[in-house]
Amino acid sequence: MSLRDVATHPSVARRYAHMAESGAVTRDAEQEKVVAALDGLIARIAEHRLARKSSALGWLFAKGRKAKEPVRGLYIHGGVGRGKTMLMDLFFELVPVRGKRRAHFNGFMADVHDRIARHREALKNGETRETDPIPPVAAALAKEAWVLCFDEFSVTDIADAMILSRLFSALFSEGVVLVATSNVAPDDLYRDGLNRGLFLPFIDILKRHAAIMRLDSGTDYRLEKLARLPVYVTPLGAAADRMMDEAWETAIGGRKSGEEKLTIKGRSLVVPRAAGRAARITFADICEKPLGARDYLAIAQRFDTIFIDHVPAMDISRRNEAKRFILLVDTLYDRSKRLFLSAETEPAALYTAASGTEKFEFARTASRLVEMQSREWAEKAAAARQAGAEQELF
Repeated sequence: MSLRDVATHPSVARRYAHMAESGAVTRDAEQEKVVAALDGLIARIAEHRLARKSSALGWLFAKGRKAKEPVRGLYIHGGVGRGKTMLMDLFFELVPVRGKRRAHFNGFMADVHDRIARHREALKNGETRETDPIPPVAAALAKEAWVLCFDEFSVTDIADAMILSRLFSALFSEGVVLVATSNVAPDDLYRDGLNRGLFLPFIDILKRHAAIMRLDSGTDYRLEKLARLPVYVTPLGAAADRMMDEAWETAIGGRKSGEEKLTIKGRSLVVPRAAGRAARITFADICEKPLGARDYLAIAQRFDTIFIDHVPAMDISRRNEAKRFILLVDTLYDRSKRLFLSAETEPAALYTAASGTEKFEFARTASRLVEMQSREWAEKAAAARQAGAEQELF
């Protein structure tokens, strides 16, 4: 690749303009500032990559040249639904580097802890003499990817907080470039966390190695898009599945989804599809299995937006499923969660038993399902999500 190739490489600005022309996004001046910064970063990374490739001929070119300055990355923070993840994903797609990795920050740190554990086991077995696991773990990570993109950068775990300074000092010394999105500014990371004084050096390290940009246009674009989509889809069928798929793609904002396991009192609850703070599960998985209040509370604590596919009409023969569904909806309602649901019929007709406690309890559930379809509820859920993100970090 030459610098001429870099100049003609598809840019974030071009891709963003195309998305605006097609109606996929609405042009936003604050977003365009980040777009320009990302394109500038791509150019610096491409130039740095050329320098790295030519380093094999260093004996020919080294005389009279100063060492290349490390590339300073980018840390983008702002409110939810402002387009941070979308823009970072455009950057990740377009940056002309093979050694790149895009991950949710919590998933990345889980990987780091697993590597540290394996290194300590190797030390215990006499397979290595390196007593400090951080340098070899950082070197291995940097070898695999020297451009790291993190979604939802947050620090809530003391185990993460205590190693971040040393870990990222080692990563940056290996030439790693960081691009991250977050709901909070660097100075607010791990606010009021246990032993925060030991974490504070990381903030200075982060500021030295990444430019800080605030993206907060005042418009929650994800909410705007979701508000145009039906949140209660009936009847069941191929058309309903397509509508749920469309809403799901909008909710996850381009993130990759995959299975996630929640640990509840030593046992696992499998969420078949999860991405960021959104989860998607079928009625069969969540109401036909012996789950209870603790399980539904764990889901509500972990996710802000929940999709439930294929809710059937229920009669007295499905009394247990109806009881679980009532409890599930109550849990999500009480915690102001965003609910998308496909069902066999309208809420009032979902439970058809003529008598019994569930008949009267389901009347409340039906009323809540209607309320949770409103624009007012969507705004309430968005406000709760933002408040929850801030509370979690402070």
